Amino acid sequence: MESRKVYQEKLEAQLKEWRAKMSELKDKAKKATSEAKAEMEKQIEGLRAKTEVAQQKLKEVTEKTKDASAEAWEKVKGEADKAVEEVKSVWEKIKSKFG
Repeated sequence: MESRKVYQEKLEAQLKEWRAKMSELKDKAKKATSEAKAEMEKQIEGLRAKTEVAQQKLKEVTEKTKDASAEAWEKVKGEADKAVEEVKSVWEKIKSKFG
């Protein structure tokens, strides 16, 4: 089982990577046709919302579980994992649609 600190660092790195990719996608949207741009902006907004949820879960992992029991830690970690999977799912849809 990975430690809380290692898990936190992995989640922080993943969020940083997603923010960078989101910035690249925004740049790509600026160059797209108006129809494609509108669709990309819609997808970016959905991604931003999911990323915010993941960021909130990271905050919970960081702050609320410092002295938490193993059971409480696993619960918060499970919620964070779910948020991460949701962001990954949105990214896969965006990649398949916009390359």
